[in-house]
Amino acid sequence: MPKLRIACADDYPTIAAEVDAALLDLSGNLPGHVQCVGCSDRYSYWKHWPCLLPQHGPGRKHERPIVLAGWQRELMVADPWPLIRGLVHSDGCRAINRVVVNGKTYSYPRYFFSNTSSDILAIMGEALDLAGVAWRFNRPTSISVARRSAVAAMDARIGPKR
Repeated sequence: MPKLRIACADDYPTIAAEVDAALLDLSGNLPGHVQCVGCSDRYSYWKHWPCLLPQHGPGRKHERPIVLAGWQRELMVADPWPLIRGLVHSDGCRAINRVVVNGKTYSYPRYFFSNTSSDILAIMGEALDLAGVAWRFNRPTSISVARRSAVAAMDARIGPKR
């Protein structure tokens, strides 16, 4: 039987509760938990996980193609925010960027999303484009959202990890 396992950091209990609720809502099965140091694995056995997650497969995700199925793309186009939120909560962060210009320090909020899979980075970039959020690559494996209006849109739809 296929098993979906999601590691959740203990620092974000709200996200862990959302993962539990999603696993239950999707599969109808109460998720199991295994406590580790600083995190816990949430898991659920269900024969339909491969139908919902067709990107899953053998090997490292950055070494194989990751492509959205047609129905997944339709959901993203209809409303990209749930995907953006999930990607930021799994592999992203909101941070305060500090720069020094002419001896004066400036601070401003910024979002980052990092992944070694170019396909996943492209999916995030497309979702941000659909949401009208300005972004750029700050390095080959990382997307940055730093414009004030873009950060405000992200804050309104994503908010802090809790």
